[in-house]
Amino acid sequence: MKKITSLFLVLLTVSACQKMPECNCTDFKTGTFEFVQTINGKQDTTRFVRTADEQIETYQGRTDTANVRWVNDCELIIQKKNPRNREEKKAISMKIVETKDNQYIMEYSFVGDVNKQLGTVTKND
Repeated sequence: MKKITSLFLVLLTVSACQKMPECNCTDFKTGTFEFVQTINGKQDTTRFVRTADEQIETYQGRTDTANVRWVNDCELIIQKKNPRNREEKKAISMKIVETKDNQYIMEYSFVGDVNKQLGTVTKND
């Protein structure tokens, strides 16, 4: 029993000393950003400008505007203002999980979807 308790304390100490990822989410609430993703083997870039309550993004030459609602400092939901089809009506949930320098890593999915994807966003200003 004493060995188990000692092992537990050692594991607890080691796990407590591990460095947690940096997460300065408020640095990324507003600004000009770029998101590069690979779709069907081809790299596509989305550029966007985010204010406190709006995001204007350009993807493949098309510009869209979305409402932004911050759930907390690291989570936001975006909803297109003028969706053209059923797919575009779906809100997107984003969660910043790590920040470093001028980039952040996010988890994102349609609201309610359990299949989350990861992406890296670069702040340009």
